[in-house]
Amino acid sequence: MTRTAVLICPGRGTYNKPELGYLHRYHAEKSALFAGFDAARAELGQEEVTALDGAKRFSVSKYSRGDVASPLIYASALADAQSLAEDIEVVAVTGNSMGWYIALAAAGALSPQDGFELVDTMGSLMQEHLIGGQLVYPFTGADWRADPVRKAELLALVAEINTREGHVLALSIDLGGMLVLAGDEAGLSAFEAAVPTVDERFPMRLANHAGFHTALQEPVAQEGRDRLDGGKLRQPQLPLIDGRGAIWQPGATDLEALWDYTLGHQVVESYDFSRAVQNAALEFAPDLFIVTGPGTTLGGAVAQSLVHQGWRSMEDKAGFKAKQAEAPMLVSMGDEAQRPLATGSSRG
Repeated sequence: MTRTAVLICPGRGTYNKPELGYLHRYHAEKSALFAGFDAARAELGQEEVTALDGAKRFSVSKYSRGDVASPLIYASALADAQSLAEDIEVVAVTGNSMGWYIALAAAGALSPQDGFELVDTMGSLMQEHLIGGQLVYPFTGADWRADPVRKAELLALVAEINTREGHVLALSIDLGGMLVLAGDEAGLSAFEAAVPTVDERFPMRLANHAGFHTALQEPVAQEGRDRLDGGKLRQPQLPLIDGRGAIWQPGATDLEALWDYTLGHQVVESYDFSRAVQNAALEFAPDLFIVTGPGTTLGGAVAQSLVHQGWRSMEDKAGFKAKQAEAPMLVSMGDEAQRPLATGSSRG
């Protein structure tokens, strides 16, 4: 029996110490795919992806860099997307932030190699410029219940800080029960000073992250447009859901508009991952939401987005857990226990 699935590709911050060796551990048979990525990196004088993945030591200062994390996440996620069980029918593809670039390749709008060029170029540009920074802050409690009032209060604070002279702050990503904010040092510090600490770790700065999805990244977007060739785009083979919740359909996609979005709005405007997930649920009603690796952190945001929508009558974390225990709807391929649900194999 065929299982339908929405495939979700992760963004930055998902290749961490536990993920070191991901390509070798799960995808040793995909050496031909990785050889192309390694060759492209070598030509630019960069360390090869398989060498980065095969290193014996992990350091946050190195592996959180855009020019290191981005290609590792792309290779891991795309290889996972190519490893799904035969009975899974992917009905749509989406991603979070940088995951949009991976989604383009997973949906067939870019070849694997052209998708890698896009990711490696933009990751390197983000690192070279490193304009601004990001932090994460929750607006829901431990029960995951939607709290639109608290969310509105926090966004009002963000807007107020952004009006102050010498301060830049904006919503970067709407991420389930979390707000990812981006801005300059003054803006980020002002927010940190204005809100209470939650769970002894929020607000939490994200190491080596720039002010993604804000106007701060316009120089990066422009340089990306100058360096990269939008003519490599082709009609997606699967529906793509972008960071506004808009759907790009196979055979009916305006490729010029898709490229303009990818290196325009997607880079310099807020990314609404929650809406992307919620629209995927409404429009495609899949049996499964499959989050590719690396990492497992995006699964919570997917679940929270579905809870906030009331998907399948879920109202809180307990409701999600009950549904998940009854019949798994969310599978994180980066989770050793859940991975076989997507691959059909205990080894793949």
